[in-house]
Amino acid sequence: MRLLLPPLFLVALFAMLLVRGYVHNEIVPDHRIRPEAGTGEVPDRILDGGPVIDARSRSHPTSLQIPDHRLVLTFDDGPDPKWTPKILDELKKHHAHAVFFVTGANASRYPDLVRRMVDEGHEVGVHTFNHPDLSYQSKSRIDWELSQTQLALAGAAGIRSSLFRPPYSSFADAIDDENWPVIQYVGSRGYITALDSTDSEDWQKPGIAKIVENATPAGGKGAVVLMHDAGGDRAETVAALDRFLPELQAQGYKFTNLTDALGAPSAHTPVTGLALWKGKAFVTVVGVSERATDILVVCLAVIGVLVFVRFGLMLILAAVHARRVRRRGFRWGPEVTRPVSVVVPAYNERECIANTVRSLAASDHRIEIIVVDDGSTDGTADIVDALRMPYVRVVRQRNAGKPAALNNGIAHARYDLVVMMDGDTVFEPSTVRELVQPFGDPRVGAVAGNAKVGNRDSLIGAWQHIEYVMGFNLDRRMYDMLGCMPTIPGAVGAFRRDALDRVGGMSEDTLAEDTDITMALHRDGWRVVYAENARAWTEAPESVQQLWSQRYRWSYGTMQAIWKHRHAVVESGASGRFGRVGLPLVSLFMVLAPLLAPLIDVFLLYGLVFGPTARTAAAWGAVLALQAVCAAYAFRLDRERLTHLVSLPLQQILYRQLMYVVLLQSWITALTGGRLRWQKLRRTGVVEAPGSIPQRRPVA
Repeated sequence: MRLLLPPLFLVALFAMLLVRGYVHNEIVPDHRIRPEAGTGEVPDRILDGGPVIDARSRSHPTSLQIPDHRLVLTFDDGPDPKWTPKILDELKKHHAHAVFFVTGANASRYPDLVRRMVDEGHEVGVHTFNHPDLSYQSKSRIDWELSQTQLALAGAAGIRSSLFRPPYSSFADAIDDENWPVIQYVGSRGYITALDSTDSEDWQKPGIAKIVENATPAGGKGAVVLMHDAGGDRAETVAALDRFLPELQAQGYKFTNLTDALGAPSAHTPVTGLALWKGKAFVTVVGVSERATDILVVCLAVIGVLVFVRFGLMLILAAVHARRVRRRGFRWGPEVTRPVSVVVPAYNERECIANTVRSLAASDHRIEIIVVDDGSTDGTADIVDALRMPYVRVVRQRNAGKPAALNNGIAHARYDLVVMMDGDTVFEPSTVRELVQPFGDPRVGAVAGNAKVGNRDSLIGAWQHIEYVMGFNLDRRMYDMLGCMPTIPGAVGAFRRDALDRVGGMSEDTLAEDTDITMALHRDGWRVVYAENARAWTEAPESVQQLWSQRYRWSYGTMQAIWKHRHAVVESGASGRFGRVGLPLVSLFMVLAPLLAPLIDVFLLYGLVFGPTARTAAAWGAVLALQAVCAAYAFRLDRERLTHLVSLPLQQILYRQLMYVVLLQSWITALTGGRLRWQKLRRTGVVEAPGSIPQRRPVA
């Protein structure tokens, strides 16, 4: 289920966007309007007849006039959430009825307004679903426009309507040879076509007086009056109604429904059974899609703001950090020259452990090396013994997990400064020396080193290389300046032994013991800083499955650590400072924001397919350009070649989806109370520190 839900969620998200695009006429929109054509095929009795056309009998189509002193107000293109209620209020105020020719798209989006129209005694007619010019459409498309609108009416008000008005229609004498076949075909489907006989031209916003003048028929004749309740600002229409209705009523006019004016049965037929439930289901889906996508748009805006804020903070604070630690004469305090204990927890690391130990042997700082074999079954400890290095100790234990191995190594350490590294990592000769220099400041309890990807030649390795340089090390500079470093990487970190003792050592409470211990040190009042020159080269996962396993553990462990230290938010002192600064930043940028990041790509895909394509591509390109600038700056700070950034666009599209699925899986695991076990990654031992020459050096 944890594998299935993330892709299902993405599919559901895209489906909601498709529904939204469907009802907003964004999916294959058709805005063509056919120019006028000849009228040779239109019967004269239709051209010279009334505004109501009954073409249900193809051989004897008829037209109907509205009786004198009867006015049928009609409103096209709605319902509209702003203007339709105001128009309904005016009609109710003056005890008038009208016919609303609604589009199926708007009816499905605002079903409450359709229900109100019916409940207050108005008639509702079909104005197609997406408002295309039907003279361009096939019969199957016409059927689709009619049936989808009826589906919306059934879901909104439980009715079916027999009234129809074609989009872009006018008076009866404007029917031409292109539109007449449409009216005939729609008539064969059981509809009465209602055109208009007076056009208020309210869509042109000519002013209230002009609207009233245009809508008023001459000589007391009956008429079908065309107005609009959607499609723009209808303030003039609302104001005109407040004058038009009482003036015409005073002249003896009655404002009635179309069927009442013609003395015909109601155009509404109740819908029951399966058709009713299908309509309700459709309206419900549209409503959920509308609300969900509105929320997602807000989330996307929030993500956009967060991306810009985060990148801005990283660029500014990283520059300040680099300037501070690189200025001439900068020192953390007195130079640290005392020996250091290096603890290497190892479980089935036969491919890597020799390179790891040899790289430590080349260190230019006095060290002791403690390899803790955590119940390996592949002879890892024997490989270390075979190196015959007198300053290397191998501690064997039953398999108990990495935290237990680290604590065992700390217990065997002889010195007060302890460096921790992974068994698949190699150090440069200067790494240990650079890593421990910040301990010249007695306030520093731990130091994060600069972990780098050694196997970056593959595409997935290059993507992780970008992530490490930009997403991790640039972040660490920012967090260092803010005083809330969230994680000391397991590949390269150093600790005061006193600080470890005060917080109880490495905890087994979470799967991210490095994040857990870092947060504990902050809460205990210690400074945690970043040493950019303490470089360690680690072997990153080389397959999607391995990367998935690693990041799944990282994400879930980070959530566990945040939850474990949640009380820091309300505490005082150093713990409270970290809780109110560090925890929110970690939660926001490492847990919540990445979960919403795929929205960028989902909206990108939708925008590219359904438009506006150019603006969508430009917006996504702007975000990518910003990321490229930050990545280039991060690479410059780390003195890395920019060639790997060629794969950045592909990384942003594919890698982000993988990280999203991993994070969503972690959320599901956390919410369902699942337990995640340690997962051993397959290593090849190909990573060596650039320029290092393994050699034996005496140590203290």
